[in-house]
Amino acid sequence: MTPRTLVRLASAVLLLLVLAACGPPTKEDLLSKARDVKTRAELEKALGKPTDLSKLGPLETWTYKASNGTVVFVVVGDTVTLQATGTAPTKETK
Repeated sequence: MTPRTLVRLASAVLLLLVLAACGPPTKEDLLSKARDVKTRAELEKALGKPTDLSKLGPLETWTYKASNGTVVFVVVGDTVTLQATGTAPTKETK
């Protein structure tokens, strides 16, 4: 292989790695980042704004979309009390 071919190959591999890292996080990535989160502010700092936010009185559900499903955090007052994950919806075939 010539040096020019090696540079092209290395560039292509690097580009693929960069593009793969730009996709949405997995459920495991989100849970890992939020492992020691106790408050609403810590959750938002760790994961950013949720994809969906539902409120019912002092109870809030913060839902984050992941590449392989969803992660839901229940926030009561200022305290994160529960974490749950769900699977991505499957496409129906006829």
